[in-house]
Amino acid sequence: TGEQVFAGSINQSGALELRAEKIGRDTSYGKIIEAVERAERSRAPVQRLADRLSGYLVYFALGAAALTFLITHNIYATISVIIVAGACGIAAGTPLAILGGIGRSARLGAIVKGGVHLETLGCVDTVVLDKTGTLTFGRPEVQHIYPMGETTEEELVEAAATAELRSEHPLGKAIVTFARAQERNIVEPATFSYTPGRGISTNTADAATILVGNQAWMLDNGINLPVASSQTNEAGSEIFVARAGRLLGSIIVADTVRPEARRAIEALHRMGIRTVLLTGDAKRVASAVGSNLGIKEVEAELLPENKLTRIQTLIGQKRVVAMVGDGVNDAPALAEANVGVAMGSGTDVAQESADVLLLGNDLERFVETLAIARRTRGIIWQNFAGTIGVDTLGILLAAFGFLNPLLAAGIHVVSELVFILNSARLLPTPEKKQAQHARSPVGKLS
Repeated sequence: TGEQVFAGSINQSGALELRAEKIGRDTSYGKIIEAVERAERSRAPVQRLADRLSGYLVYFALGAAALTFLITHNIYATISVIIVAGACGIAAGTPLAILGGIGRSARLGAIVKGGVHLETLGCVDTVVLDKTGTLTFGRPEVQHIYPMGETTEEELVEAAATAELRSEHPLGKAIVTFARAQERNIVEPATFSYTPGRGISTNTADAATILVGNQAWMLDNGINLPVASSQTNEAGSEIFVARAGRLLGSIIVADTVRPEARRAIEALHRMGIRTVLLTGDAKRVASAVGSNLGIKEVEAELLPENKLTRIQTLIGQKRVVAMVGDGVNDAPALAEANVGVAMGSGTDVAQESADVLLLGNDLERFVETLAIARRTRGIIWQNFAGTIGVDTLGILLAAFGFLNPLLAAGIHVVSELVFILNSARLLPTPEKKQAQHARSPVGKLS
């Protein structure tokens, strides 16, 4: 027919005769891999502020000591200046805080692949989310049943399941699964005919023809559809069912939104974080999901390169972006974002491209990890400010002779211990773990 088939496509039914036009890096899959590699190469290394500040404080202390000796010629004051100043609290406290943050996140089921990513996660102000498999379970389910006229729901479901019994289409499988769960009477069809992009036609033992498919399929077979029969506002695929030339009704099949998704989005908004939904699905479905979850910025019908471009645009606007996704098509965007977050059930490509992996596929764990990252960053900055303040005050007191070497050593040890213990507050403990499970899924951290 001359139509294009993407590499990696799954043929649900029938047979295909294909001619390869592109191979290797020229295929869509190859371009996705190339985009991932390019994004990873272009990522700038994050400089450790703690290491730089530690070096600056050492030079500052030595300079202050030399200046003190030149002015006062007091060897004890000079020694006190050298002793009282130090960056041990920063040098030891910063990795301890990051270790504690990563450990706490791991206990929640979020694997952070390094301190750099935890530090960046604490600066995130924009979260971009994929829909299928991230906000939803990634599997279609029957959502609503709309029988027409005197048709009952049982009759409608049984007719649809009978027609779809031999179907390999995900929507058809969802209807059959639903009917079996409801213990409906499913009859083995005598004949089965599938028209791609349209629907199914089957005959039962009583020679009645059952049609299941979209609006176009109904019209092709002379089935009139009243305007009121179409549920155009539903967030899913509407499947019409007719038997013996009479419309029985329609069934809405859609991907189910994760129950914790709305709570997670609300928590992100309370944290002042901007949320954006990027998906390859139809605009109607994407808009309905976005409206249901309270996401105002929704962009649909996007290719992987479109998602990548959108991420680049946000970063160009000086936004710190976290991308949450699960599929191969999300991999370039995951790699390009400041922080890529992959669902544990996602593809290997997505997981390799991500900086954070959610083992339990729970978005609320991502929100809590984000809160941990922010708290980790806050504690590190507390240590920075405290170290600079104590060192500056201590050097001034020592330079003017108010501190002897012994007292300077005491101040140095106590202050550094305080900063290290401040960082140690992030380390997970069994008691805090139990308390964490007793609290609501998304809340403040102790």
